[in-house]
Amino acid sequence: MSEEDEEIVKSVVEGTTPSYSLESKLGDCRRAAAIRREALQRTTGKSLAGLPLEGFDYESILGQCCEMPVGYVQIPVGIAGPLLLDEKEYSVPMATTEGCLVASANRGCKAIHLSGGAASVLMRDGMTRAPVVRFNSAKRAAELKFFVEEPANFDTLAMVFNRSSRFARLQSIKCAVAGKNLYMRFTCGTGDAMGMNMVSKGVQNVLDFLQNDFPDMDVIGISGNFCSDKKPAAVNWIEGRGKSVVCEATIKGDVVRKVLKTNVAALVELNMLKNLTGSAMAGALGGFNAHASNIVSAVYIATGQDPAQNVESSHCITMMEPINDGMDLHVSVTMPCIEVGTVGGGTQLASQAACLNLLGVKGADREAPGSNSRTLATIVAGAVLAGELSLMSALAAGQLVKSHMKYNRSSRDVSAVASS
Repeated sequence: MSEEDEEIVKSVVEGTTPSYSLESKLGDCRRAAAIRREALQRTTGKSLAGLPLEGFDYESILGQCCEMPVGYVQIPVGIAGPLLLDEKEYSVPMATTEGCLVASANRGCKAIHLSGGAASVLMRDGMTRAPVVRFNSAKRAAELKFFVEEPANFDTLAMVFNRSSRFARLQSIKCAVAGKNLYMRFTCGTGDAMGMNMVSKGVQNVLDFLQNDFPDMDVIGISGNFCSDKKPAAVNWIEGRGKSVVCEATIKGDVVRKVLKTNVAALVELNMLKNLTGSAMAGALGGFNAHASNIVSAVYIATGQDPAQNVESSHCITMMEPINDGMDLHVSVTMPCIEVGTVGGGTQLASQAACLNLLGVKGADREAPGSNSRTLATIVAGAVLAGELSLMSALAAGQLVKSHMKYNRSSRDVSAVASS
């Protein structure tokens, strides 16, 4: 470390130079991270030797992804697939530190592929934001509700909302009154972006517009949790948020026996007692599945999505039933809140962009705006379908503990489980 940098480190430790100002002060993001890191180690007396510093483009996160960086965390990325979905093959990147997860999803992909593939339907596509406003009376709050929900006023409100972006398209506004407080849930198409910022800007435009006719409206917050973001909520489970997708496949009986090592009847019974009845006994909200969040989180981290949105994005109900006189298995996952984008946020970082490129959905689709993010949502659902199939089969066959004890510990030969 140079004498100049040493002096800056000392000034940060002493508090005369704010740590957050290093990037602007130095004009060198990598150097700022190194100085901040050293100052932190001296201040805390704790070593960051195991946290990598070199090999990362700190310029790429400035002002958009992470503040005051001191390094980066390495998460291994595995590939499950090919996933045959809607007559196309996808190699699905999964960033995880859980042993068996990628191998299990890979087995599910194999079962789907050998059975002719999976099919998906995107039922809804709209991001939400719900501000909370307050009046002096419940009557006045209700008056705004009636005004906003009046069909004759929608075109005007949509025009005001859509000024926020050339991709923003207001779809609906649904209101809920709590005393003299009003919650307005805006739903908006957002192109290939996940869209939180876009919909928030549109909502602000509408609030400013409404203030003219409702000057007594007190805007308490741009988000009133009726959206609902990064929290389990019945409104998302029922109404959907982001992309709402159903994905299905028919798994041949011999594939169930030979690849999944179980049988159709056992899977159907386990799904009913675990994913449906067991979840109901637990009072689950959107959790009628085996481990959708495992797959969602791994794909989200690999592709630069907001991992906190795993909370509602993992809402999923897994259905299994015998068909063709009980010989084959029909399996589906219904996921009403897959919140993904292929532009903005972490999607533009090199590693995450590479994973999106692998899936063929990197960036914005200029010819059909929104199609890349919609395709990514269906891939997430397809990967969840594969994961549900494999884990449920392992449970039905009594393989779960055995495989985790083997592959989460000292064994280095995972080829058997990955290809079985």
